[in-house]
Amino acid sequence: MQADQIQAQIQTSGPPSLTTDPLWQNQLGLLLESTGEGIFGIDLGGHCMFINRSGAQMLGYEPAAVLGSNMHELTHHSHADGSHYPDTACPIFNAFRRGLPCRIDTEVFWRRDRTAFAVEYSSYPILDGSQVRGAVITFVDITERKRAQHELQRAKDELEQRVAGRTQELSQALARLRELSAYSEQVREEERTRIAREVHDELGSLLVALKMDVNWLERRLSEPASADSAPRDAMRSKCQHMSALIEGAVDNVGRIITDLRPSILDHQGLWAALDWQAHEFARTAELALDWQMDVAQAAELPEPQAMAVFRIFQEMLSNVGRHARASRLTVRISADAHTLALTVADNGCGAPPQAFEAAHAYGVMGMRERARLLGGNIEISSQIGQGCTFSLLGQLSKP
Repeated sequence: MQADQIQAQIQTSGPPSLTTDPLWQNQLGLLLESTGEGIFGIDLGGHCMFINRSGAQMLGYEPAAVLGSNMHELTHHSHADGSHYPDTACPIFNAFRRGLPCRIDTEVFWRRDRTAFAVEYSSYPILDGSQVRGAVITFVDITERKRAQHELQRAKDELEQRVAGRTQELSQALARLRELSAYSEQVREEERTRIAREVHDELGSLLVALKMDVNWLERRLSEPASADSAPRDAMRSKCQHMSALIEGAVDNVGRIITDLRPSILDHQGLWAALDWQAHEFARTAELALDWQMDVAQAAELPEPQAMAVFRIFQEMLSNVGRHARASRLTVRISADAHTLALTVADNGCGAPPQAFEAAHAYGVMGMRERARLLGGNIEISSQIGQGCTFSLLGQLSKP
């Protein structure tokens, strides 16, 4: 730096007051005025021996007005907060008092109008041979640098806060996802238990009865032939009973299969499955159904999305059945080639909004997870005593 060159020349050659060499004075003057940094020299009493124009202008003075002034009292008398700064603690004075050169960028200088500006300064002793004569100080206004650092730090703090907030949100979402996964596993186990119980209690008992009837027929067929028609009538009756048992078993198997996955979804598609599910639910729950579906011919979904919509619809109806205590159900479905809107509303008891955001509202969490498959979302509107409305808004993709 040019200022460092000036400091070196002053330290080795001495200040203007120590020489009468016109060439030295001319060179030093040119150096002092050619730099944009502020430069001044002080004697052992802290009084200004020289100052360049850039330095004087930064302080709000003409150079001649500064010469002879105590520089600590003039420009370094207070800290940034306005508290007194004794010269005994001043690093500038320590440059010649204790032989401690320094470079400081955490303090301020004060202008003539009593305003402060952030400054970076260096202070080095002025040597005349081995004797210290004072100190030379270079300084620059770093207000813009400090402002940029402050803005950078503020941006960094904001980013850290946003990252921390996002991390917390992700942690909470992960926790909810784990809870939902555990709940889904519990539901699956409960469903397996229910199906196993039905297979054991209903199909098992039917098959045992069929086995007993088959054994009875085997015994009768093993008996000698007789002209008596009674055994033949008994076998006919037994066969009719066996046929009824088989029909009951078939019905039970069909019902269990329908519970697992309605065949209408595979054979007739999503829209027919939604129609069937709504009317079947209304019939079973003894609810008046207001049904309306407006689906464009081009509104088709691939199998994973169709299943997601169907399961969301089932969960909406399940909420009505479990909690609403309603007498009327309204279903509105509309879809075109790109969008889907599905709404289920009831006239039941309703619930406060926070109930649907609770940590244990796994049904709602499951619907929202499935809605993401459609690039959509679930909206819920509910007030106590005024029923509840669930809405699925999603995007359709080509199968």
